[in-house]
Amino acid sequence: MTRVVAIQPALQIGDVSGNLARCADLVANAAKEHSPDAIFLPEAMTSPNAYDRRMRSVARPLLGEPLQTLRLLARDHGCLVGGGFIAVRGTDTRGTYALCEPDGGIHLHDKDQPSFWENNYYSAGTDDGVMNTSIGPIGCANGFEWGRVRTAKRLVGRVKLLAGGMHFPSFPTWAATRSWFIKRDEEFLTQYCRETPPRMARMLGVPAVHPSHVGPFTMETPLVPGLSWPSRMLGETTICDADGVVLQRMSYGDGEGYVCADVEMSDPMPRDPIPELFWNAAFPVSVHLVWYAGNAHGVAKYRAMKALGRHSWQASPDLPAYTTPEQAPPLEP
Repeated sequence: MTRVVAIQPALQIGDVSGNLARCADLVANAAKEHSPDAIFLPEAMTSPNAYDRRMRSVARPLLGEPLQTLRLLARDHGCLVGGGFIAVRGTDTRGTYALCEPDGGIHLHDKDQPSFWENNYYSAGTDDGVMNTSIGPIGCANGFEWGRVRTAKRLVGRVKLLAGGMHFPSFPTWAATRSWFIKRDEEFLTQYCRETPPRMARMLGVPAVHPSHVGPFTMETPLVPGLSWPSRMLGETTICDADGVVLQRMSYGDGEGYVCADVEMSDPMPRDPIPELFWNAAFPVSVHLVWYAGNAHGVAKYRAMKALGRHSWQASPDLPAYTTPEQAPPLEP
């Protein structure tokens, strides 16, 4: 059996150093309490993925503080430690998930497609998300990759565990739209978020570890300057087995914390067929509208700002999808 931890943090938009310190505390407490083989933070551990001017300074060089923090945590606690952040990889930024080994090895996966307003801040990746780690092959799903059919197709039969992280924001709590967005569609979103890890586990036939953000936030509204977007991150951190049976779960009401479970990393045995669709389950129409509008706006703005040289980050050294301990750069406190 393999002991895994999923962390559900409550983080602040744009506060990179503070968020990293908070994540490090949660990892240290979980390691001390459970002595796990692997600890997984969600994507966007340096800042919730919001549409906000504070996000312009969130990207960090791949070899910078976020990766160093994960590597130090893995070394100090003697287990795999993973988390996601916006990383400068060469001449672009990516939604990168880094899984670090205690011996110094580094596994990386870039989200295959940014979601909604995330397109303003980073671009798409191309790797397959298969990480051949010291505890076995792990498939990495980053953010809405958990809900896309192509994620299951590229991982099926190749991994013994699905892990990574999620940042799942909800609708704005505006009074004029509350009866539609909050009283109806947020229920769809919460159900989708809760059911996605077991669904993916059954399609791949492997256990799943799904850490997620939690807590209220207020960001700006895309395409509507001056209008705030008060909302919340839904939580639903989950660990389930290959049958999709939930072993541990944290809802929004549980707040910040972590859960631990023992899972069996055996040969994959898919339980459910993979559908010939884009999403593995239905969304309300409102989500599809935000998806198309947010994607188009974000991609155009990212490319325009890059062409004009107006991004706050500069080109930075990159690493391959796997870096051996011998090839890894030195660790700095």
